[in-house]
Amino acid sequence: MIKTFETAGERIAISCALPWVTDLIEEATATEGLSGDFGQGTLTVEVESTNRPFETTAWEPLTRGAWRRRDEVVIEDACSSGFDMHVQGGPDHAEFVFRWRPPLSGQAAARLLRSRFILLARSVLLQYPALWRASLRGRAPLHASVCTAGGTQPLLSGPGGVGKSTLLTQELAAGGCAIGDNVCVSDGTTAWGLVEPLRIEGAAGRSMPHGRAETPMRGRVSAMIPDLVVVLRRGQGDVERVRGCDAATVARSLITGTYMAGELRRYWGFAATLTAGTELGPSHPQVEKIARNLASRLPAVEIELPRQPGVRLAEMLSRVDAIA
Repeated sequence: MIKTFETAGERIAISCALPWVTDLIEEATATEGLSGDFGQGTLTVEVESTNRPFETTAWEPLTRGAWRRRDEVVIEDACSSGFDMHVQGGPDHAEFVFRWRPPLSGQAAARLLRSRFILLARSVLLQYPALWRASLRGRAPLHASVCTAGGTQPLLSGPGGVGKSTLLTQELAAGGCAIGDNVCVSDGTTAWGLVEPLRIEGAAGRSMPHGRAETPMRGRVSAMIPDLVVVLRRGQGDVERVRGCDAATVARSLITGTYMAGELRRYWGFAATLTAGTELGPSHPQVEKIARNLASRLPAVEIELPRQPGVRLAEMLSRVDAIA
């Protein structure tokens, strides 16, 4: 299987020799696809069929389970996913090669905790390489998304489980578009989404943690420029509340929501190891800088959502005179 698509602002080309991994990739990227040969992207990912270890004899130890040699890095059992990873590249292109070599504990987790393993495998194979490659362009990951809502393009910020996916789903059903479900990268002006299915309650697809299930995202676009930040909170009432929001609150929501996100919990060590080994990119993604840039530039509102989903985001925003 060879597939090329755009995610996190990167053109990623994937070649996979393991049928079960191909199925995971196809499921995660069902609505995506670009023309082009393998190797034409800014990032290539190859999943090999061999289970031989990567050769690291005489390589410099980097940390436990990781080695470096010039511009190459090898990590065993990357993020406890069961995949060994070899990375080589420069500022313009990166190549990731994976081999399935799980320890016994990893094999058991893949069987018994299937939905969590699938999310982790997708992160390591597709999402984390793209997020790290995006950091070389001065972009940082945010636990946020951008969609159309009436005449605005809000960036939705808030912790996991607050209701972002439900609001996105409503806007998509009404003919809108969005860059992704939960995670994007931004340079402080534009936001680029990660390719991933929507995970919402009541969907008909694969069951996922927290009582949700997956469904393909229709109406996805690769990038949008937000003109508003919406800070979401979950209230205990039956009616939504919409009010103005200051820049400090916006920045705090974006920053803390990003570091709380389960989707990114293993990313920070992944990125730090690659940067230490390749000497490329920032020592730490510029999350705070970019969040504060967005907060200082854009108007913002805070929405306290009711206990049960109800009014569409577009309708809630239409009530705010400052945005109309």
